[in-house]
Amino acid sequence: MLRTITTDPWNAEASLASLRGECTPTAAFYVRNNFVPPVIDPDRWRLAVRGAVARPIELDLAMLRSLPRVERRVTLECAGNGRVLLDPPAPGTQWGLGAAGTALFAGVRLADVLDNAGVRPEAVECVFTGADRGAVPDHGVVPFQRSLPIDVARGQDPLLVWEMNGAPLTRDHGFPVRLIVPGWYAVASVKWLTDIELVEQPFAGHFQLDRYVYVKDGVIVEPVSTMRVRSLITSHSDGDAVRPGLLRIEGVAWSGAHPIERVEVSVDEDTWVAARIEGVSRAGVTVGWSADVELTRGSRRIRVRATDAGGATQPARADWNELGYGNNAIQEVTLVVG
Repeated sequence: MLRTITTDPWNAEASLASLRGECTPTAAFYVRNNFVPPVIDPDRWRLAVRGAVARPIELDLAMLRSLPRVERRVTLECAGNGRVLLDPPAPGTQWGLGAAGTALFAGVRLADVLDNAGVRPEAVECVFTGADRGAVPDHGVVPFQRSLPIDVARGQDPLLVWEMNGAPLTRDHGFPVRLIVPGWYAVASVKWLTDIELVEQPFAGHFQLDRYVYVKDGVIVEPVSTMRVRSLITSHSDGDAVRPGLLRIEGVAWSGAHPIERVEVSVDEDTWVAARIEGVSRAGVTVGWSADVELTRGSRRIRVRATDAGGATQPARADWNELGYGNNAIQEVTLVVG
């Protein structure tokens, strides 16, 4: 169900058809690893919360589960999703469009854990460390670490979760506990979480400043954060043969910052028609859409674009950057009608 992109470490993307419905099956959910996934004994696992806090604490799974439980459907997308489509090419894992998925996660609010430790006023960021580590050129062996601004970390959205789609997290998805940051590209959702440090200065680790930043002309423009608006066709693939006449096209759309306001479909070069949005859209999670289009014989290019409530619309051409992040260009699928 997954298409392998790299083997060491294993990275694999989902079929777009598996993104239909409210949740992507766990076995079909894309896998992104920067290093080899660690093997963790859940009975020995501990989460340290330290740094600029009033009371440093260490939690085991039972202590974490004693806090108020929260469930939330969240869409995760790799910041490099669609990198293979960039022109000119950009370095990095060459993802197609399947480095995304939606799941029902269960755990506790990060804010509740931070409140138990008592955040000191001088804290500016939370640094999250996973148990995975590996060699990085010019840095030696480093753990995977990312930070969040303190106001984001203390908000109502970020979660510490141990369940995915009603079952314990798998090893590839961060067992036993991972961070989930709804609305942000999935690099923020650190897997195999073992340490939360509140710091008084902005974090400057490898995965914070050397990677997962938008770079143009050798200059860092901004860090990767909120997912850009995107829509995908899930009912048909490039090259599919279909009959002439009325055809239903279906797919999903999402945006990290705002709900989806409209989805449009085009079957020629100039005309866009409104698709039906199925259900209520909210920021950071997919919503389904469908459109009925009339097709005549020949090769027909189907395009889809979404616009969110903040006014952001998918561009015809990707906003190219040197590391190949955030490619949310309009998707197109060519169908053979005959």
